[in-house]
Amino acid sequence: MPLYEHIYLARQDVSPQQVEEMTNNLTEVLSQGGGKVTKNEYWGLKSLSYRIKKNRKAHYSLLNIDAPAPAVAEMERQMRINEDILRFMTVRVDELEEGPSAMLQKRDRDDERGDRPGGDRDRGPRPPRRF
Repeated sequence: MPLYEHIYLARQDVSPQQVEEMTNNLTEVLSQGGGKVTKNEYWGLKSLSYRIKKNRKAHYSLLNIDAPAPAVAEMERQMRINEDILRFMTVRVDELEEGPSAMLQKRDRDDERGDRPGGDRDRGPRPPRRF
């Protein structure tokens, strides 16, 4: 069966539990069509580069899919109907990634650095200002 990576953006108004419920519904649609979801990642609420349907933020989710094309088409049809989904994109790939995606690796790296930009490194005292 063909392999796909699918990313969708849900409105900022919905809760993470509702996003998880939407993902479960999409997984069910795919399984009824003879496919399966091999990986499911919730990337969290992130700022958008530009407003989409009056939303400045969106919940991002990634699905790695192993399903026939008609099942993916049915899933996309259901996503077009759902008002809570702002955008989605499905890309056919040759092979699926193992382990966490680049977005989750970035979040782990950011957590290690701390809250400050630049991490917890100490830069020492500032040099005196010259006027």
